[in-house]
Amino acid sequence: MKIKLNVPENLSEITLEQYQRWIKIVEKEEQLTTFYQQKMIEIFCKANLKEIMQMQMKDVEEITTHLDNLFKEKCEFKPLFTLDGEEFGFIPKLDEMTFGEYIDLDSYLANWQLMDSAMAVLFRPVVYKRKDKYLIEDYVSSEKYDLSQMPLDVVMGSLVFFCNLKSELLKHILSYLKTQEVVDIPQNLKALLKSGDGINPFTDYHREILEN
Repeated sequence: MKIKLNVPENLSEITLEQYQRWIKIVEKEEQLTTFYQQKMIEIFCKANLKEIMQMQMKDVEEITTHLDNLFKEKCEFKPLFTLDGEEFGFIPKLDEMTFGEYIDLDSYLANWQLMDSAMAVLFRPVVYKRKDKYLIEDYVSSEKYDLSQMPLDVVMGSLVFFCNLKSELLKHILSYLKTQEVVDIPQNLKALLKSGDGINPFTDYHREILEN
């Protein structure tokens, strides 16, 4: 019996929501088990259990190996993407990020199940665009937009880009707070901003993927 599956050819064909479902499996299940393979095909190829059970084992192994390799590919940073006909843009100037944006982002990045909220801090609808320059909506709340269906390559690329600039961003935030005479910066917050330990979005599994 022939079974037609939609196997993603690259990360742009995988959504953040699919990957979040997959993370729950990865964090609990040993890789390359039959359950691991079953859930991988079920989530990313949108196949049901009956269809998967009728597949030849060599096809299962070929597909799961292909998907595993996709997650090891480097993703370039894409500052713009379109979702449901609306264009979203990455924060144009990270050094002008507000303290509120930073605090929300810090809390979301600690949990992959909240990564859609983190993306709603980093990406917002484009309100003005001219050539390669653009402006995005002011930040109000991460709940304003649902970015769970955004392409995974955009997510991964933005995380690598953001983490590479994290240290510089933290310096700007600390420097800004020091200029605000009315703000008394707690010692523990100073330590957090200096060390950068607050933003730590990756498990070892995902850090390895992003660093490959």
